[in-house]
Order: sequence, then structure tokens, then C-alpha cells
Amino acid sequence: MRHTRETRPHFHFKPWNVGRFLIWGLFALVLVVAPLLWTSSFAQTMLCQIGIAIIACLAYNMLLGQGGMLSFGHAVYSGLGGFLAIHTLNLASSGALPIPVSLVPVAGGLGGLLFAALLGYVTTKKSGTTFAMITLGIGELVWSMSLMLPEFFGGEGGISGNRVFGDKVLGISFGPQIQVYYLIAIYCFISTVAMYALTRTPLGRMLNAVRDNPERVEFIGYSTQHVRYFAFMLSGFFAGIAGGLSALNFEIVTAEVVGAARSGAYLLFVFLGGATFFFGPIIGAVLMVVALVLLSELTKAWLLYLGLIFLFMVMFAPGGFASLIMMNLRVAMFGKLRKLWTAYLALGGSGLVALLGGSAMIEMLYHLQLNAALGPEMSYLGATLNAQGADSWTGAALVLLTGVGMFELSRRHFAHEWGDVQEEIEKEIKRRETL
Repeated sequence: MRHTRETRPHFHFKPWNVGRFLIWGLFALVLVVAPLLWTSSFAQTMLCQIGIAIIACLAYNMLLGQGGMLSFGHAVYSGLGGFLAIHTLNLASSGALPIPVSLVPVAGGLGGLLFAALLGYVTTKKSGTTFAMITLGIGELVWSMSLMLPEFFGGEGGISGNRVFGDKVLGISFGPQIQVYYLIAIYCFISTVAMYALTRTPLGRMLNAVRDNPERVEFIGYSTQHVRYFAFMLSGFFAGIAGGLSALNFEIVTAEVVGAARSGAYLLFVFLGGATFFFGPIIGAVLMVVALVLLSELTKAWLLYLGLIFLFMVMFAPGGFASLIMMNLRVAMFGKLRKLWTAYLALGGSGLVALLGGSAMIEMLYHLQLNAALGPEMSYLGATLNAQGADSWTGAALVLLTGVGMFELSRRHFAHEWGDVQEEIEKEIKRRETL
């Protein structure tokens, strides 16, 4: 009997991932509704900066979290993209370049891609500590050039532009902040989707392999340098888009955008958000804008507080806020979160007590150093403290020590409760596997 092989293609249909569509729909809804809930100009300016920061932090995490490449100079590509975008905006406003305002960030992205292709070819030849040191050197080199080439960088004053020119299109002139926000929101959503899609591609998977086991990647025939180089260029492209959006938002670009402080901010807040999770840099971007805009207005010691937060996160939650969220989601999925709420309350209350005492001492110290001419008395959370009085210092120290002691006791109790919950979860997993 003769058998014939079926030559028609077989189609396999996968069910729709409803959860994924729901998450992306909620993300788009938040972007649309946010400026309608916070209508003040200050709030909308912050929302614009958050949208830009999300793109920049996700672009940086393409190197750090997905590729294991620690870069100390990634602001070079967002900054140079911003400079090319502002020059493109000025050419368009003068009529020399027929390009709409809405496409100016794409010019910034292409600029970031160009410089990433030029500098990344050399940078990605090495990995690990050597890669980090090369990026640091390139960052300092570009920053020093910003003061040597005023024709391109504009010197200390930077380059300014005007995003409002030409005829309105559908009533949109990009003059009002709300219109700029929705342009940023569109770029933010598209860029976020594109960078998430990249993680599901063979290149994204291979980038994870280069991070985890580069020797095995070389063994099976792939070039780790090429994988890093392609990822570096894509990261530079999205960083350039963030720089272009920033140029449109502020209508000025200065040498600060290519400095080490901006690169350090990307690294710090991506780590705080959680570099090992895709949504971690989004959390980090929100924290970055809140810290740079709100926290810096509340206290002059905001950098010290930021450093302490970073220190405690490294000690107690090295996976960032995203890891804390995911661990507690796992506990909640098994219905065990209710067993920990009292421990969480104890941790939060004792931590707040320690924070009150420690911040009181910090604020008094800063008051003595920076505001001594205003007298020794200062206002702290509605209370009057004497920065030169022994009573204020003694009281603050006692509150701090009490809070630290309570926190340590609460932490030990929480560790015991957490261990019991994890054992119960493991037993439940094994029970389900036997069914």
C-alpha cells in the first residue's frame, strides 16, 4: 500500500493572552487619563517628564537588565539625540527642512542610533568591568567636548528652539503642554511595546543568553560581540527618542544632558525599580522624576536620602521594587498574604519611627550648615526644633534608636513568618503536582 505525505501547511492557533491585552490596555488607559486627573501645568509637566524617563530607563535596561552590560555613560546617546533633535527643530522652524514637529523625536532616535553605531562598535568589543570603564571614558569625553564645540552644543547656554511654527494641523500646534504630553504618551506607548516585543525575539533571547553564559553562546556559534553591538544600537535609538522628546518638551538642550549625573541617574533608578523585570525601569522612571522634582523641592538633603534608600535597597531588596511586587504577588496567588499583614504593619511603623528620628537629625545638621544666619530654630513637620539645643538632638537620637530597635525586632519576626509562608507554598506546589 502506498502512503502519501501530507504537503498542506498545518496551522496551530494559540489562544489569545487576555491578561497581556488587559495589561497593555490599562497602560494605554493610564497614559490617556492621567492628564485629565492632574490638570495643573506642574502636574502635566511632571507627567511629560515621566513619559520621557520611561523610554530612557527602558532603553538603558536593554543593556543592564537584559544584556548584563553595566554602562556609566548612556546619557551620551539620549543627550546627543536631543541635540540633533533641537537642531532639526530649528531647521524645520526656519523652513530649511520640511519635517513636522511630531517627527522631530525620530530624528533624535536616528541620531542616537548613529552615535551608538559609531561608539558601540568599539565599546562592545569588551564586556564586564572593561565595558563599564570604556563607557565611563566615552561619557566624560563627550561631556568635555560639549564645552569645546559650541557650534554644535551651544556652549554653557545650550541650544534653544521653538516647537510652535507653521500652520496648525487639526488644531494642534504643540503650544499647550497637554498637546505635548499626548505626543510624548504616543511615543512612550509605541516605544514600550517595541522594546517589550524585542524581548520575545530571537535577538532578545540571545541577549539574555549572552548575559547569563557568554561562553556557551560562543560555543554554539554566535558572536557575543555582535549580539551586544546590535542591542547597543537599538538601545541608543530609543535613548535618542527620549532625548528628542525632552528637547521638544523643554525647547532647550544643554551640556547637562550628556553629563555623568544623568548617566548615574539612569543606573540608580533602573536598579531601584528592578533591572531584572521589564516593568522595573518603569517604576524607576516614576521614582526618578519624583525624586528630582518633588523630593529636591522638599529638602536640601534629598541626595543624602536618595543615597540611603539605595543603600537599604541593596541590603534588603537587591531585586528592586519590582522584585518586592512579584514576591508578594506570588504569596497573594496562594492566599497567604493575609498572614503577613501584621508583620508588614510592624515593619512600616517601626521604619517610619526610625525615619522621623533620622531625618530630624539630618535636617538640623543641614540647617546649621546652610541656614545658620536664620537662627538656630527651624520648623520640622509642624514642630519647632532648636538645631543648637541638646534637647532636640537627644530627642531625635532617642526616636532614631527606638525606631531602629523596633525595626530589627520586626524584621526578625517578619523573616520567620515569611519563611513559614514560603514552606507552605512549596508544600502546596508539590501537592498540586501530585494531582
